[in-house]
Amino acid sequence: MKFTSAVGALGASSVLLSGVSAIQLDITSTDNIKQVAKSISANLRQYYTGDRVGDTPGNLPDPYYWWECGAMFNAFIDYWYYTGDDQYNGITTQALQHQIGDYDAFMPANQTKTLGNDDQAFWGMAAMTAAENKLPDLTDGSPSWLALAQAVFNTQKDRWDNATCGGGLKWQIFTFNNGYNYKNTISNGCFFNIASRLYKYLGNETYGTWAEQAWEWELSVGLMSADYHFYDGTDDTQNCSTINHIQWTYNAGVHMAGAAAMWNVTQNDLWKTRVKGLIDGASVFFKDNVMTEVACENNGKCDVDQRSFKAYLARWMGYTAIVAPWTRTYIDPLLQASAKAAAAQCTGGTNQTSCGLRWIDNGVNDGSFGVGEQMAAMEVIQALLYPTVSGPATQNNGGISTSNPDAGSDVPQTAVSFNAVTTGDKAGASILTIIVLVAIVAGAWWMVS
Repeated sequence: MKFTSAVGALGASSVLLSGVSAIQLDITSTDNIKQVAKSISANLRQYYTGDRVGDTPGNLPDPYYWWECGAMFNAFIDYWYYTGDDQYNGITTQALQHQIGDYDAFMPANQTKTLGNDDQAFWGMAAMTAAENKLPDLTDGSPSWLALAQAVFNTQKDRWDNATCGGGLKWQIFTFNNGYNYKNTISNGCFFNIASRLYKYLGNETYGTWAEQAWEWELSVGLMSADYHFYDGTDDTQNCSTINHIQWTYNAGVHMAGAAAMWNVTQNDLWKTRVKGLIDGASVFFKDNVMTEVACENNGKCDVDQRSFKAYLARWMGYTAIVAPWTRTYIDPLLQASAKAAAAQCTGGTNQTSCGLRWIDNGVNDGSFGVGEQMAAMEVIQALLYPTVSGPATQNNGGISTSNPDAGSDVPQTAVSFNAVTTGDKAGASILTIIVLVAIVAGAWWMVS
């Protein structure tokens, strides 16, 4: 992961700024929201080359990392779910299938040298979304979408590390990877998200128990504060005694959706309090109700990964509003203001539909274009359509994906291959090295409590 200006695969030649937007968003019109989402999705689609002859399905070109491609296809599944437009379903299915890996758990051999729990989980969450949204299962003997999410859960619960810090997931899966001693919030938060949604889908108490355990562990070590702020991670060589207090939108997002799923299943006031606390805690990421990545937008330090993080908070706010309808009075103002602000600055590129990073600049496009920026704008705009959908399916309510509770049971906990890894293969995460960590902390000292 690198700090770069995020002019990605479309290149600087596509940059054309204009004071007049080709996108006119009317948040009161379902048809208009769908059309705007369609325009922005077409621009996002242009970044993906994995379906071209000689390229690899499920990979984005440099400088994008493997995990973000999984996140992007989750966004395309959401797009189909919200709009009914299935034009991306073919490449989505192809990509997810190609990245399943030898053990049917999103652990492809070409990612071994850099595979993190969070990276695997972003593909697992995409599979879970496919199951919830009733994307047809694969029919050639490949595992179902639900089984793939179960496989990710099963492999990760087996990695739960009680040797230090009283539990938790490490960032990296294999001992030889940089960051193996870092227990980060996004890895544990994604595990919580998948466990909670599996609990909602299947009603199996095992998933709910693990979700509760992950939540309580994060709170116990300080990755989550009592007032529902989420911090980046901690060093298990110090028994998690110090915390990196930088806050990112995606940590708030994955936990919000998981907590909403837990409330939906249990109808428990404890989970209702937690969901409301998460919404209140996420206020740190909003200025005049418009979402912003506070740790890096103002100082210009957002790297390739971090430019996509708002997509996941927007995604999971929409999910939360669906499965916990009482949250809508709190979420609607944030989604609506953010969607309008995002659409207003999608003025770049030859078609004037390229979206920049900063939504808080009153319609001014900052010229920062890429997968993350485009995906974030698409997710926040299409999330406005949440009142028009029936909600995520479950096993007993419309679900069509086949369960396999033993999925992932044959995945080894040690590396099995050492394929060459290119820059484009590298998995993402918000902190890669101590040097980067120090740089971020120095740039965001005001976020430390």
